[in-house]
Amino acid sequence: MQGLLQRFKPPGGACVTFSLAAALAFSPASSSAFWAGPFGEDGLPERIAQRQPSLTLISPAEELGLDNFGPAEELDLLARLRREFTLDYEQNRRIAVERDWFLRHPDYLARVFNRAQRYLPYITEELHRRALPLELALLPIVESAFDPFAYSHGRAAGLWQMIPGTARRFGVDQNWWYDGRRDIVDSTRAALDYLEYLHDFNGGDWLNAIASYNSGEGKVRRAVKRNRKAGKPETFWHLKLPRETSAYVPRLLALVDIVRDPSAYGLSLPELSDDPQFVVVETGSQLDLALAAELAGADIDTVYAYNPGYNRWSTSPDGPHALVMPIAVAETFATALAQVPIAERVRWKRHKIKRGETIGEIAIDYHTTAAAIREANNLRGNTIRAGHYLLIPVASKPLAAYSKSADERLAKTQNRQRSGRRLEHVVRAGESFWTISRRYGVTTRQLAKWNGMAPGDTLPAGRKLVVWSKADAAPATSPAAALGNTTRKLRYTVRNGDSLYRIASRFRVTINDIVRWNGIDRNKILRPGQKLTMYVDVTRQSS
Repeated sequence: MQGLLQRFKPPGGACVTFSLAAALAFSPASSSAFWAGPFGEDGLPERIAQRQPSLTLISPAEELGLDNFGPAEELDLLARLRREFTLDYEQNRRIAVERDWFLRHPDYLARVFNRAQRYLPYITEELHRRALPLELALLPIVESAFDPFAYSHGRAAGLWQMIPGTARRFGVDQNWWYDGRRDIVDSTRAALDYLEYLHDFNGGDWLNAIASYNSGEGKVRRAVKRNRKAGKPETFWHLKLPRETSAYVPRLLALVDIVRDPSAYGLSLPELSDDPQFVVVETGSQLDLALAAELAGADIDTVYAYNPGYNRWSTSPDGPHALVMPIAVAETFATALAQVPIAERVRWKRHKIKRGETIGEIAIDYHTTAAAIREANNLRGNTIRAGHYLLIPVASKPLAAYSKSADERLAKTQNRQRSGRRLEHVVRAGESFWTISRRYGVTTRQLAKWNGMAPGDTLPAGRKLVVWSKADAAPATSPAAALGNTTRKLRYTVRNGDSLYRIASRFRVTINDIVRWNGIDRNKILRPGQKLTMYVDVTRQSS
C-alpha cells in the first residue's frame, strides 16, 4: 500500500522499510516468533532484527474511543524495560525522597502509565535503535506526565517539554498550523538528538547529560568547572545546581527503581503492550482532520491524540503532509484517503472581497493564514481588489468540533471555573503580563496559566485575557485600574451589510468571541434583525 509505511533501523544497520500490507500477510504463528528471546544469533536484539509491525489491540481502547481489536501482547513493555535498564547509580536519600512521593501517589502512576501506552512503545523502540539507555523512556513522565499538550511557565511544550529555541536548534517546525514539539515522531527525534549531544558534551556522563536536559548544558558545565577548580568530584551528586535540576535526576531514577521492581515497594503497575501503536501515513496534501477521522472510522479526539502537533482544523498546507494513525484503523484510512481527490480534502469557500478588506483580515476571519490564501489563489503578494473573489480553505465542521485544536483548548482553559470573579481584559499596545497582573492584583504566572500561556510569551495587542480577581485583591495602583471591571453585556441587532468582521471591528472584540458568546457557525451569513450577545470593554469604545 503506497504511502503507508513503518520504519525500523537496527543500531548500526540500514533502515528497513515494511509496508502495512506485508505486515498483514504474516500469520499469528509466524509473528509470535518475534518475541522468542531478547537476542538473535547475530547479536542484535531479535525484535529489531526480524520484527514486523503488529496489528493487535491498541490499548487502552476505551480512552481512544475504538473497539477492542484483539488480545494484549504477551510481552509486557515494562518487563522489557526493567530487563534492559543499563544506567549505573547508587541509592541515596535524594532518590528516596522522590521515590516516596510516587509511592504515596499510586493512582498517579497508574494514570500516567496508562496514558503512556500510546507513545511509550515507539519511544522505547527509538531508544533501542540508537543504543541509548532505556531509562530515558521514562523521562516524559518527569517532563509532562506523558501529556502531549503539556505547556509550562517556561514556554516548554509537548511530551519532552522542549522550549522554542532548543526545538528550532534541532529542526522542529513551529508555526500557526503546526508545533512539532507536540508531535510524537518529530519531538522524540529532536529530544533524542539533544540527549545524544548532551551525552557527548558531558564526556559520556549520562546523569550530567540528563541534568543538562533540564537546566541547559551551560549551567551544568559551569558547575563542573567550579568543582574542578575546587578539587571536588564532578559527578552529578556533587554539583551545585538549581533546586529543580537537583531533584530532576533523582526523580527519574526513582521511577527507574519502581519500574525495576514494583513489588518491592508494594506496587502493581499496569501491563502495557509492547506492540507498535501507530504508523505514519503520508497524505500528500493538506487534509481536514475531521475528514481524516471520518475516513478512518475514528473520532476526531483520537486523531488529535495521535497528532497533537496540529494546532488547527487541518494539517498545514505547507506540510508535513502526514498523519500518525492507530494501526487498527490505518489501512482503512489509507484506502479511503486514496479515493478522495486532493481538491476535496479541504472544504473551499468563495469569498467576495469587500472594500477596505486586507488578506490578513480575511485569513483571520476564516481561521487560516494569508500564505494559505495566496497559495490557493496563485497570488504573489498581498494586493487584492474589492469585488474580486478568493477561494478560501475552511473547516468542514464548526470549529467547536475540533475539540483539541489550539483555539478550542484555549477556550476550555479560559472557561474553566476558578475561584474569584471572572473578568475579561483586552490587551492594549504597550501592556505586558507584568502591568496587567499589577492592575488586577494577581501574579504573572497565574495570569499566564489562566490563558494557556507562559509569562515569557509574546502578548499582542487585541488579545483577550481572562482574569480571576479575588475579592481581597490589592487596591488599584493607577486611575485606569480604579475603573475595575469595565466589561459590559449588551444585545446587538444585526443590520443590513453587517458581517462578523465588521461587528467585531466596531466593538473591538474578536470574531472568535462573537462566535463563542452566541454559539453560532462563523461560516453562516448573519441575517438582518438577528440578535447577538456582546461583552464589550467600555473603555475601548472611544475613537
